[in-house]
Amino acid sequence: MLKIVTIVGARPQFIKAAPVSRAIEEHNRKISSSSSPITNDQSPITEILVHTGQHYDDNMSAVFFRDLEIPKPNVNLGVGSGTQGWQTGLMLTRIEEVLLGENPDWVLVYGDTNSTLAGALAAVKLHIPVAHVEAGLRSFNREMPEEHNRVLTDHCSNLLFCPTQTAVDNLTKEGITLGVHLVGDVMYDSVLFNIKLAEKRSHILEKLKLKPKSYALATIHRPENTDDSKRLNSIFLGLDKIAQNGLSVVVPLHPRTKQQIKVFGLRNLQSKIENLQFVNPVTYLDMLLLEKQAHVIVTDSGGVQKEAYWFKVPCVTLRNETEWVETLESCWNVPLTRLINSSP
Repeated sequence: MLKIVTIVGARPQFIKAAPVSRAIEEHNRKISSSSSPITNDQSPITEILVHTGQHYDDNMSAVFFRDLEIPKPNVNLGVGSGTQGWQTGLMLTRIEEVLLGENPDWVLVYGDTNSTLAGALAAVKLHIPVAHVEAGLRSFNREMPEEHNRVLTDHCSNLLFCPTQTAVDNLTKEGITLGVHLVGDVMYDSVLFNIKLAEKRSHILEKLKLKPKSYALATIHRPENTDDSKRLNSIFLGLDKIAQNGLSVVVPLHPRTKQQIKVFGLRNLQSKIENLQFVNPVTYLDMLLLEKQAHVIVTDSGGVQKEAYWFKVPCVTLRNETEWVETLESCWNVPLTRLINSSP
């Protein structure tokens, strides 16, 4: 029996972990139904799913797990939000307690959040091997907390599951070659599974009175955009110009962005951008359908960049760099700097 403790802390990580959990369940079903003797390579796998509580909102309630057919966490550490150091430190303490109690063979972490780093550090201190899904990603922007989480987690890991050859090359440049595997992107498996659910269950287009391919979809949440009043104001004014040219612009307003509009006193902004359609944050299934049916996507989200690429929807990235350089090479994604430099 192989025991794995999976550490997740944010909604996207549950979505990424779901295909792996389904694969584990399928592996165990095949073993239980087989009449052949069980070998070491075919032993059953027990997965303990640990939610750090890094993110919690109504979209992480029971309906979230039910609608997306995602396993509910076995353990919820309830850490909640806080400063980077406080949050990571408390996660480290509580994850260590779980690992001491479970004594797993492996710890599995995803992505680049504080939960990712805390899970890896807790495991390493207890001499438990670490497997990292989405290893090798680099933005080369050390101002991003996520970049530090990625680098440190990769250097803690024994198995590094890379989504792209670029990720493998990044690790090689840092001297990491053992345990590195090019496996593809688990998020793609998730999108393939969930877009079928979205097309059956989501009514977001009807709710917002949108026709397929008749609108632009915009998401803004990263600090580099939300914490700079001039930049945030310029982004909204730019989106409004798109709307004035006849293309509806839908903006699911992230809580961080909404709060920063208040902090900066941009109350008069609303009158300047009256052509934009602001909506509350939407569910994952609604978001997938909005992405697939959009004419163009404008975003600072790494995940949305990838989903736009897979849906073959043109994307403009509101950042100076991206971890997903393959989307640029195929010309489905255009960085903001390229638009600025090419403008008259």
